[in-house]
Amino acid sequence: MKREGRTLVIDCATDACSVALFDGSELVAGDLRVLGRGHAEALVPMIAALPGRGRSETIAVSLGPGSFTGVRVGLAAARALALAWSANLTGYSCLALVAALARQEHGPTGLDVAMTGGHGEWFVQSFDTRGHASSELASLRPEAASQQCRQEIVAGSQAQALVAARGFGHALPLLPDARAYSCLAHHDILTDVRPLYGRAPDAKLPGGKAATVAP
Repeated sequence: MKREGRTLVIDCATDACSVALFDGSELVAGDLRVLGRGHAEALVPMIAALPGRGRSETIAVSLGPGSFTGVRVGLAAARALALAWSANLTGYSCLALVAALARQEHGPTGLDVAMTGGHGEWFVQSFDTRGHASSELASLRPEAASQQCRQEIVAGSQAQALVAARGFGHALPLLPDARAYSCLAHHDILTDVRPLYGRAPDAKLPGGKAATVAP
């Protein structure tokens, strides 16, 4: 995908926390750390360590799905920098990025993506040979995910577990990486920059109603 100008990419919706600076489609610099926790403390220093402290005309941020905290940390940082720099703000799904990484390794092929979710569930979604989503994003228990996801190739942090659960397929244990942003297609870039949580918030209001989360 051909791009113009500088783009700062922020991805901290999963256990991996990564940043990258692109000039057009060329990677200038980047960093990835598998943290699990501590994204809020690590993210700003990682951006500051980039050339020019990461200043760009465009900021692209992973919108999830992933941890609620990680999604919101990345989005808050992206929005603040976009405001300070008068930069364009765009987003993308981390599952789409994992699918793009898998296609880069295996060529144009349909595949399933399975990533760690909450409460023992997995975030799953299927993609066709052109990288378009062929199913809705879902958060499923492993047994339900193994019934829904039937493509030969499975990518993501839970790829090996899903392949083992259903008894067939080829697993690509991948995490999203901001440095692979140029793998995304035009249709993967979202101008509606709102979190993709993939499931309802855990917090409950008095009376048992689920809390709503502002975009």
